[in-house]
This record gives sequence, structure tokens and C-alpha cells, in this order.
Amino acid sequence: MGKKIDKLSVTLRVWLKARGLESRLNEYRIFDQWQKTVGEGIARHAQPLSLRGRKLTLIVDSPAWMQQLSLLKPEIIRKVNESLGRETVQQILVKPGEIMPMPVATEAPEMGGELSREEQAAVETCLQRIDDTDVREILRRVIEKDFLNKRLRK
Repeated sequence: MGKKIDKLSVTLRVWLKARGLESRLNEYRIFDQWQKTVGEGIARHAQPLSLRGRKLTLIVDSPAWMQQLSLLKPEIIRKVNESLGRETVQQILVKPGEIMPMPVATEAPEMGGELSREEQAAVETCLQRIDDTDVREILRRVIEKDFLNKRLRK
């Protein structure tokens, strides 16, 4: 009788969770999928700042949008959890702040191309709290490859 083989994604999730890194991966995925998840209209006025526990903190550019997002919290929670494939976010906190400009769509470079400055900054943000150099470099390669693979799917 052979040993059951788990999917790589399951094994990686267990490994990351055991090291306290699963929330950082979820945070990266929320940041990466934000515009697609909530739509361009909301993304133009609100951006994720952090995911701590099950609380997603958003930066919002105006009091009017803070009010609007307060009404949309249940829908945003549902959409974010659907995009992650599991119930990760239970509550949303909105804070006033400055929104980073949305990236301008350009032609997708070929696989193996270089990451943009924005993509490189996103990778560094995701990895900044990981002290173990080996783990950091492995995750860097995974995240960079994910960015490049997404270019092919667009």
C-alpha cells in the first residue's frame, strides 16, 4: 500500500502555515488580485494596506468613498474570500490615506521578461518580514514566476 501524495499547493500551504508565513502569502494574493476582485471603480479609490489575522485594512482616498465602502464591506469580504478560495477575511477596517496610482496596462512581455518596478516593489513588500534567507529566496522565485505567468494568461 503506497503513501498518499498531496498536491504541491496543499503541501506548500501546510509548510507556510507551520512557519507563520501563510498570512503573508494571502496578503500578497489580495494585493495582486485587488483590481480584478473588486473592480476598477473601487480599486481606483481603495487599496489594501494589510491583512492581520482575519482583518483586512484598506486605505481609502476620500470620506465619500469611506462611507460607500462601509456599506459594501460584506460584498467586498465575499469577493475577496471567493478570489482566495477560502474564508480568509472576516472584517474590513477602512482608513483615510493616499492611493497609489493603478498600473497602466501595457502589452504583455514574453515569459522570462523582467519584472516592472511596481512588481519588484510588491515582491519586496511581501518578503520584508521573512528573516530566513533560504525561505525568502524560494518565495521570491515563486512570486516572481507567478507575476510572469500571469502575463501569459492575460
